[in-house]
Amino acid sequence: MSAQKSASRTKPVSAIGAFVGFVGFSALAGLLVTIGVTPAIAVAGVTTTSTIGVFESLPEYIEIGDLPQRNEVLAYSNGQPVHLATVYDQNRQELQFDQISDQLKNAAIDGEDKRFYDHGGVDMTSLVRAGVGSLAGGLGESGGGSTLTMQLVRNIKMQQALELPTPEEREKAYNDAVEQTIPRKLEEMKLAIGLAKKYSHKEILTGYLNIAYFGDQTYGVQAAAQHYFNKNATDLTPQEAASILAIVQSPNSRNLSDPKYYDANVARRDVILKSMYAQKHLTKEQFDAAIASKPADYVHLTEPNQGCQSAAGNGSQFFCDYAVKVVKQMSQLGATEKERATAWRNGGYTVQTTLDLDLNGQQKDLLNTFDPNTESRFSLGGALNSVEASTGRILTMAQNKDYDQSLQTPPTATSINYSVDKEYGGSIGFQVGSTYKVFTLLDWLKAGHGLNESVNGTPHNTSRWTQCGSTITSNWAPKNDSAGENGNFTVARATALSVNAAFASMAAKLDLCDIRQTAQDLGVHSADEKTELNAYPSSILGTNNIAPLTMASAYATIANNGTYCSPIAIDNITNAEGKSLGGQPKQCKQVLDPSVAATAAFAMRGTIASGTAVGAQTPDGTQLFAKTGTTDDADQIWLVGASSKVATAYWQGNTDGGKNNLRHYLPGAGWGSYASQRAHVWQQAMIPINAKHPADPFPTPSQTALRGNSVAVPDVSGKTADEARSILSSAGFTYVDGGAQPGAGTAGTVSSTSPGAGSLLSTGSSVTVYTTDGSQSTVPEVAGKSLQDARSTLGDAGFGSVNVSDQYAKGGKECTVAAVDPGAGTATAKSTALTLQLFGDKDGKAPKDCK
Repeated sequence: MSAQKSASRTKPVSAIGAFVGFVGFSALAGLLVTIGVTPAIAVAGVTTTSTIGVFESLPEYIEIGDLPQRNEVLAYSNGQPVHLATVYDQNRQELQFDQISDQLKNAAIDGEDKRFYDHGGVDMTSLVRAGVGSLAGGLGESGGGSTLTMQLVRNIKMQQALELPTPEEREKAYNDAVEQTIPRKLEEMKLAIGLAKKYSHKEILTGYLNIAYFGDQTYGVQAAAQHYFNKNATDLTPQEAASILAIVQSPNSRNLSDPKYYDANVARRDVILKSMYAQKHLTKEQFDAAIASKPADYVHLTEPNQGCQSAAGNGSQFFCDYAVKVVKQMSQLGATEKERATAWRNGGYTVQTTLDLDLNGQQKDLLNTFDPNTESRFSLGGALNSVEASTGRILTMAQNKDYDQSLQTPPTATSINYSVDKEYGGSIGFQVGSTYKVFTLLDWLKAGHGLNESVNGTPHNTSRWTQCGSTITSNWAPKNDSAGENGNFTVARATALSVNAAFASMAAKLDLCDIRQTAQDLGVHSADEKTELNAYPSSILGTNNIAPLTMASAYATIANNGTYCSPIAIDNITNAEGKSLGGQPKQCKQVLDPSVAATAAFAMRGTIASGTAVGAQTPDGTQLFAKTGTTDDADQIWLVGASSKVATAYWQGNTDGGKNNLRHYLPGAGWGSYASQRAHVWQQAMIPINAKHPADPFPTPSQTALRGNSVAVPDVSGKTADEARSILSSAGFTYVDGGAQPGAGTAGTVSSTSPGAGSLLSTGSSVTVYTTDGSQSTVPEVAGKSLQDARSTLGDAGFGSVNVSDQYAKGGKECTVAAVDPGAGTATAKSTALTLQLFGDKDGKAPKDCK
């Protein structure tokens, strides 16, 4: 329940009730006099009335306690901590006694409790006057002789009510706290006496001014001064101080949020000013000036910039929301969820986050340009996330949509944070496409394979796989993204070109569960945090739904020589007393052998140099690696990569499950398609990052790492099939009969293999052997020979049909061979008719005698 419901506290009573009230107050006044002397006498001597009995049964003590305050969230700009957001349940900034202006203190005491420093929590004079006044119809606006201490009791109980867990509990307790009845007044009195025993007058006055509700969701005098006057509570004029205190008794009808309340405020303000003057806390000149002033002249309403929606910095709101959620889970705030929630609500924390406002703003501008939130043809999302490799610190979390937590968000905005898991932002992640291939590559290297090993990149069906140690049957024949990609590829080249069939060949030699485990070792998990990562054949091409931040952190592991660091959003928390509580602990673990990480980085450098991420290289020459990802329908587009210092994930895609192909949509005139711009966008994101975080070159992989445990295919050309089978088997390969092909040489001998001789393969790999049918022969060189010798040489090569051209060449010895067609060295069928051209005379004409 909102404190705004605390309207007028006047409660009419009947004439009999008023009389009982008068008698009750009179009897109680006598009791209080006695208590003032000694509580023991009161208990022993005046326990015969029901009023005293009720009083004695009430609790005696109440704590001022910690009041809910603002929490400040900080980010970095130019390397320095700067304000990011103010987050609170109640708009309050607690002050110490010396931070509150004397004008406010005087206004509170003169207007509410003139004998504040002379009584012990209850003022008998005011109490009796209130009892008499109740004969006129109730406890009155003053609440029935309430002292500041009694009002503090009421405010504490109101605050305690607002902190209860359910709306029903909050509403009941709040109504009980503000109820103006005799039993409630008795309770306030006894608790006020307890407060006065435990706390000094300064502490009580300070507590009162810090806790009081001043309307318009504003608590405490500092927040009220900032909200209504745009100044601090230290600097208030008499009229401003009196206007603030005028609100306390009727916060909903006397606050200064609207001119319609000004008259009511001035009426009470002037009463307070007169009391301040009477108590000689104002000079005549000060009093006259204050009375003559009008709220319109000094009210400067300033809306509180509350929450992450008001976060400073371009596009920082989603990160702010994420960081606040993370803080609420940190053990520094308490051991249980309830303790942490209470601690955060009580506030007073200063939270230093890891966000770099400058880099984040630059990335937001990139997304605004290349993934505009004004796209109306389909639901386009875009995100950039950058992570410091050696720590896991999140430097950026930019998104193309604007942050909006309202129920009716415009198409350009959303409450969903695309960068993070569902728990932290409501997104279930996106299929990551071929960026997931890196985990097959890593597992390939972990298994001892090398980058220079050749694999089959021609689309083909594979039916037998290993899954968690067991052989399974699952027919799968992935297509390649680029038409015409066929043949054998080295793993390095297959990575650069992102050849699907090649990675299927690699995965077939591995355990699908090992590939999944490698991904999990690098922190990868489904964004809904409930669905287990898939471990079936097609999952190696990125069918799992994963958050961009997760992918950035995984690639950061490779950049960090195989050490994975969990993402960190909080550098430090400072509590209300200024004590540093520390931040999220750095949680790093070596999950890859450094040589494996270096070799994978080397392979993905090829993606930028001559693969699918050409255009991503920054002009500064920083060594970078990357991997692109595109789903089957090109509805999700990725580029994830890193320098040795910072990893960045760029994602764009359909946010509503649509299958709109991002290769078919152009963001604007003069640009390519959305998908075609990814390398440029990633490059532009990395340029300022490299400037702020200068990177070192990646380690150079060893020749052993490049070769792995592969074996070169032996040269079996010219061997018989049986000889080739024996040689290949001895080398650890499986012989596959490719059949006879038209070719030269002796029929049945080997003409070629696939992969070719010298190619590196892992043992057990298949080598397809092609034999020749002997139907072809290679045209021998006959130039310069006589016609007769040429015919003989060609006949020996198997060519039985030789013709002589009627065209003659000039410049050679007459009647000798100038050329043969097909040309020398050409492999062609033996039945092919060859044509010889002879040299003629010096002019190229037919000689007289040429046989």
